[in-house]
Amino acid sequence: MRETLFDGYQRLMPRVRSSAPAVIVDIDERSLDTLGQWPWPRSVTADLVRAIARAGPAAIGVDVLFVEPDRSVAGADAALAQAVQGAKVVLGIAGIDYRDRRFPHPPHAAPVLSSGRRELPLQQFDGQLQSRPEIDRAAAGRGLISADSPDRILRRIPLVARIGKVIVPALAVEMIRIATGAQELRIDDQGGEHVDLNVGPASIPIQSDGTLNVYFGRHDAQRFVSAEDVLSGKAAAEFFRDKFVLVGVSGLGLLDFQATPLGERIPGVEVHAQILEQIFDGTYLRRPTGAAWTEAALLAGVGVLLVLFVPTVRPWISFALLAAALLALAAAGILAFMTGLLLNVTAPALAALAVFAALLGATFAEADRQRRLLREAQARVAGELEAARRIQMGLLPAPRTIFAGQTGFALDALLEPARMVGGDFYDCFMVDENRLFLVVGDVSGKGLPASLFMALSKSLLKSIALRGPGDPGSLLMRANAEICRDNAESFFVTAFAGLLDVRSGALAFCNAGHEPAIACRPGGVPERVEHSGGPPLCVLEGFEYPSGHRVLEAGEWLCVLSDGVTEAMNAAGEFYGAARLREVLKPLSSAAPDAVVAAVRADVREFTGTTEQSDDLTLLCVRWNGAAASGR
Repeated sequence: MRETLFDGYQRLMPRVRSSAPAVIVDIDERSLDTLGQWPWPRSVTADLVRAIARAGPAAIGVDVLFVEPDRSVAGADAALAQAVQGAKVVLGIAGIDYRDRRFPHPPHAAPVLSSGRRELPLQQFDGQLQSRPEIDRAAAGRGLISADSPDRILRRIPLVARIGKVIVPALAVEMIRIATGAQELRIDDQGGEHVDLNVGPASIPIQSDGTLNVYFGRHDAQRFVSAEDVLSGKAAAEFFRDKFVLVGVSGLGLLDFQATPLGERIPGVEVHAQILEQIFDGTYLRRPTGAAWTEAALLAGVGVLLVLFVPTVRPWISFALLAAALLALAAAGILAFMTGLLLNVTAPALAALAVFAALLGATFAEADRQRRLLREAQARVAGELEAARRIQMGLLPAPRTIFAGQTGFALDALLEPARMVGGDFYDCFMVDENRLFLVVGDVSGKGLPASLFMALSKSLLKSIALRGPGDPGSLLMRANAEICRDNAESFFVTAFAGLLDVRSGALAFCNAGHEPAIACRPGGVPERVEHSGGPPLCVLEGFEYPSGHRVLEAGEWLCVLSDGVTEAMNAAGEFYGAARLREVLKPLSSAAPDAVVAAVRADVREFTGTTEQSDDLTLLCVRWNGAAASGR
């Protein structure tokens, strides 16, 4: 993953070629076609070396091994040795993992001085392949041309390595030494992962194992000149003067090609040219000192950020936070690469993904647990509310049952809470043989608190009504005093209470801040029963509520309702209203109470449609049937 990331950096920002210190004399297909298949007679190679040397190059590097004697032309090896002699030629050496019997001794190399006390873990070779002794002795220097690429992508080149016990420089490094006349190489070892390799005026940062991270540029044909052009004299001498000239092969079938992080396959000799360009341009890639600690700090920072915020924010914010963290890591890696540092942000990124996945999983698990607990709690509350609803509805009388034998009047009532339980109530009972007490009340608020206060208010009103004689105004005044004593939450109660003499139809009533009742004679029109009344209970302590009086005609009904009827709202935000209620009641002047209640309920439902009920809905309708019907 790390190497893939670093390759990606190079693809994104390949090295730009700003200088051209190296020229490649390429034994290409055209040269092979003109001069014959490889290997050429060494006399031809000698001619090529002499042609280059006449142009005055800084140094000549030969990326070719002359291991076996040339048996095609007599004296060819000697001719090549003579051409190499004094021409600042550096011959290539290939490190191998065994001792070749043809080269039993380590190669000759310039001394390497180190400022450190430790022995660096340089790449170790047991033996080498090199040019024949007579050719090798004529060379000014020898340079390593071996490179390791375990996954077939060349990323690092050993600039110094050991063959046996001898430290040997790379071909490009030895060419610089020969060109500058330096007598030795110096390694500046300050400890840690990084050291500097000094050759002449050049100081090259390398890893402690002696390798250089090659910063590749794109393949460029301008680096190359055909060997055929050099031998035929077509190549101008100025093209080679004071340049580092590399001789190598690129002809098809010769297999000296390397895959680079840029996704290109380039001739092996071009790798040495790119190393020389990199050294001259000073564009290096190296792992920063303490890179592992830096990457660990990035991981810790991102991890802490995720741990702090992922469990506390919404999922989409968590994903945005993760994306921002990954982008920040990518930006840090790119910025580091732009300064020549290889920062591995894949480990922090992968760890961040793992931490995020774990946190998100834990968050979802905790959310699921909380939802499960909430569902269980809601189920318990729903069960308790259902029980409270049954208890509340059980407190309300069933008029059709308790007054089934009555002939002097007919009564029906309805209560539909807006929630499971509500604050509306009604009651109706005989206080004595001849008088019917009825009341409709509405506690401020909704839900369970209002239902508890409703139960208290209803019980007190019934108790006061049954304890002694009195008109409705007196009853409400006593109830007001009692309820005010137990009203820590400052509820108030609107109420309409009435006493109906079932013998005469005389009705005494009192309205404490409630909706006016509606009365309707047989064949008449509905009319509001206006009454000065008073404020709701628990608003003014000690208020004296006056009673009103009305004598019902035979067949006349009285309908008492809560504001849940007139203030019912539809989807358009419109109220049901008193005018619509009167229109519904007009054709019901001679109807029975149950028909009146059913008609109003049905019309309210039609008006509201699918809109959620906003308030408790309560209706009570009583009709006096007349003295003859009462039998009293």
